[in-house]
Amino acid sequence: MEMTVEERIEAAFRLRAEGGNCAQAVVYALEDKLSPEIDKTALYKIMEGFGLGMGNMQNTCGALSGAVAAAGLLNSNGDPSKSTKGATYKLTKEMIRRFEEKNKAIMCKDLKGVETGTMLRSCPGCIEDAIRIACDVLEIRD
Repeated sequence: MEMTVEERIEAAFRLRAEGGNCAQAVVYALEDKLSPEIDKTALYKIMEGFGLGMGNMQNTCGALSGAVAAAGLLNSNGDPSKSTKGATYKLTKEMIRRFEEKNKAIMCKDLKGVETGTMLRSCPGCIEDAIRIACDVLEIRD
């Protein structure tokens, strides 16, 4: 049975409540649609360093990084001689555009208002947005 977008968001929230980061939560929620040769444990390990804006709030939101990783895992053919990079970059660019349009930022520190004192979006909100955007752009349907 296919998961709805709402069920994917809830699954991501559960993983985060258990200690996962935003990047791990997004990839985990989309895992059933991604590369079958990579299991959940490997995905969890790969995404660990992308949380908290790559560990220091100075870089791209972990939830958005998870969505971008999903684009590569879903779209890439894994063969450098028959590159799918252009198509994957196009998907990535669109997800980043939509995320920034919705939240006015893509950097973790900006989203959390570290320098301004004004939070633009909470971590759960970023996770929800990243999953909704990824499902739409990557055509992951219920």
